[in-house]
Amino acid sequence: MFASLVRFWSYGWIEKLYLEPDFHFTFYGFEWVRPLGPWTYVLFGLCMLSSLLIMLGYRYRLAMIIFFLSFTYIELMDKTTYLNHYYFISLLSFLMIFLPAGSYFSLDAKRNSRKGEAVINGVPTWTVDSIKVLLAIVYVYAGLAKLNSDWMLHAMPLKIWLPSKFDIPLIGGMMGEAWVAYAFSWIGAFYDLLIPFLLFYKPTRKFAFLLVVIFHVLTRVLFPIGMFPYIMIVATLIFFSPDFHQAIANRIAKWIRYPMSLLGHGERPAKIATVPAINRKLVLAFLIIQLLVPWRYLLYPGELFWTEEGYRFSWRVMLMEKAGYAQFKIVDGESGRWFYVDNTDFLTPFQEKQMSFQPDFILEYAHYLRDHFKEEGHKNVEVYVDCKVSLNGRLSKTFIDPEVDLALEKESFKHKTWIAPFNDEIKGL
Repeated sequence: MFASLVRFWSYGWIEKLYLEPDFHFTFYGFEWVRPLGPWTYVLFGLCMLSSLLIMLGYRYRLAMIIFFLSFTYIELMDKTTYLNHYYFISLLSFLMIFLPAGSYFSLDAKRNSRKGEAVINGVPTWTVDSIKVLLAIVYVYAGLAKLNSDWMLHAMPLKIWLPSKFDIPLIGGMMGEAWVAYAFSWIGAFYDLLIPFLLFYKPTRKFAFLLVVIFHVLTRVLFPIGMFPYIMIVATLIFFSPDFHQAIANRIAKWIRYPMSLLGHGERPAKIATVPAINRKLVLAFLIIQLLVPWRYLLYPGELFWTEEGYRFSWRVMLMEKAGYAQFKIVDGESGRWFYVDNTDFLTPFQEKQMSFQPDFILEYAHYLRDHFKEEGHKNVEVYVDCKVSLNGRLSKTFIDPEVDLALEKESFKHKTWIAPFNDEIKGL
């Protein structure tokens, strides 16, 4: 994560994504989370510092809390930048607040030994297993999400995306073949569904890890998804035995001259790290919530890929190609005068692209336009949108009811009745 944050800063994305835009899309309930102006750089610096402290194991729990809060704040500053792996990092960092991850091979352990405290040479098994379960949830739900007719029967959206990768060495020439899109679709689905179980089972673990490396390296070559492949490769090492990690710790300890006695090799008394009973209950409740949250889409009518109600935070990774066009009409309810909005006056190209096919974005932007033009002196401002959206290669169709005044609609967890019907069916979970 330290490398990821350095990369984000070095590419100028803090300025481009958080400081240059005049308007930011927010998450419902977190409208108060906004970029901090020039202090946004301080926020990133604090997040980077805490990631280093976690790596070194210095003041681990405090560093973990600071990292979770700062990184999650960054994630919430603009909904436009939402990615599944950002969400995964927030969840993992929250989980690790309650785990004794800084008790062994760390500056904290070295500091405690100087105080005469017993050497910690192990942790309760459930603390390690909780991370394995979280990873398994990510993979299995990603696999279940792929069991739909667009992905499995029509190889969508890979059939749209892969032909553009013709310039990749060795395999580029095959990317335009339909059978390749189908093969990648089916392999991807079964990989996600099976890989956690292959990792849990010791006889297949090494083979499974090889599959993890191949899959994520290939994913990184084909799609620009940042650090996610590397995060998943490294995180998957948690499935290997304690002896595997002990061997790595021993080797690094010799390189940096870390006291071997603190790794349980001396005659000093050692013990298992103690974890408060409440932590186990909190972790169990956390994992149960993670099992339930992806199913919330069942509470909404309509096609999930079309309405996207319950789509985020459910490990639905790269499942659709959606493109839209949204032209907003402002009506002065008192005079009857009207005009169209030039979206480029208020949004960056990236924001406009994301807004054009996501209903909660469209509603928030409509409210922003209402308030903006009220401040300019317009009376009884009404906001309408002509919005057309294409999903997974289908012809564009009306996405938002053009007769609904979005200025009057309120954001909530309720179904958005002003989303036009899909008039098609995507079978599956």
